[in-house]
Amino acid sequence: MSFIAEYGFVLLVLACAFGFFMAWGVGANDVANAMGTSVGSRALTIKQAIVVAMIFEFCGAYLAGGEVTETIKNGIVDAEIISPDLMVLGMMSALLAAGTWLMIATMKGWPVSTTHSIIGAVIGFAAVGVSTDAVHWDAIGPIVASWVVTPVLSGIVAFGLFMSVQKLIINTDDPFLNAKRFVPLYMFLTGFMVALMTVTKGLKHVGLTLSSSQGILLAFAIGVLVMLIGIGLLSRIKIDVEADRTFHYASVEKVFAVLMIFTACSMAFAHGANDVANAVGPLAAVVGVIQSEGAGAIAAKSAVPGWVLLLGAVGIVIGLATYGYKVIATIGKEITELTPSRGFAAELATATTVVGASAIGLPVSTTHTLVGAVLGIGIARGIGALNLGVVGSIFMSWLITLPAGALLSIIFFTILQAIFV
Repeated sequence: MSFIAEYGFVLLVLACAFGFFMAWGVGANDVANAMGTSVGSRALTIKQAIVVAMIFEFCGAYLAGGEVTETIKNGIVDAEIISPDLMVLGMMSALLAAGTWLMIATMKGWPVSTTHSIIGAVIGFAAVGVSTDAVHWDAIGPIVASWVVTPVLSGIVAFGLFMSVQKLIINTDDPFLNAKRFVPLYMFLTGFMVALMTVTKGLKHVGLTLSSSQGILLAFAIGVLVMLIGIGLLSRIKIDVEADRTFHYASVEKVFAVLMIFTACSMAFAHGANDVANAVGPLAAVVGVIQSEGAGAIAAKSAVPGWVLLLGAVGIVIGLATYGYKVIATIGKEITELTPSRGFAAELATATTVVGASAIGLPVSTTHTLVGAVLGIGIARGIGALNLGVVGSIFMSWLITLPAGALLSIIFFTILQAIFV
């Protein structure tokens, strides 16, 4: 008799605990993607950022994160040759391993990829616990390539956006007037790109199925709406003569600070929708197998039950509230000095790169993309504007994320097998 039938309830409780732990790690480490630049540029205080992120991350995760999640993450392992028993133990060990690595990285203040953490963990249990044939090794190549490709692409886009802000607004005779003239266009771009990111990756899974053209049309309408709201808010901003004496562009940056609040909310929603899958995907697989008591074949996709999604959303929010400030500080303050105009360029570049990468099916890490964008901003100001020590430790943490996830997963898989089998 399968041990799933014997220990079903215990396994389910453990899987939920491990899934919650992984979601906590996503909140603690990854939410800095949405909030780091807003805090670093002082558009939002750390407390405001945490409140905004808690609301929008939760809404994104719960409303738009109900994707029919590919539990065998990104087609990395072959579900056909993994028995239900091994699948349950493997996915549990993957969740625990990825959660543990995220906790270690967060304590160090390293922004690492939650996606790559869970992928490494799944590879580890499949290669050692099942067989090396269970892993689709050809799928690893694009993931490793994305470590270089996405930060470089994002950095180039951020560099271009930052230079356009310099040319159109900062280096002109009347920066404040030009900021009011051009910032609504940047607001439209922000609304459009982030809406497109959400629509293409999220909303079709809450029963709102849109064709590509309908998705683009909806994103366009949201972009226009964001621009109109922005114009209304910008009309209230007046030149602050006193502030401009201490910093020549203080009034201009106030205009961009309004824009940053939009990008922070949008990025938090999109991030919640996209990355909750890293925690609830493997958990949905375990729930699916336990509920069928291993009778049926393991589906390569598992529909995510509402309560699993809720567990993931709550975990993300608690992770952010308890430990999120560490990585937010790294991205927002320690790589390079950010102002609202620089922070906006980084966030819009991140959203644009994620949309582009998703469209061509490249497995992309929001973390790598945003760090690349912040680096692009730093380079635009000159290499001396970058804190190279911090940059080096971030790159180092990226390199060890996949193998660390795999190693921890093998250790936990061996322990769980010793207990249950």
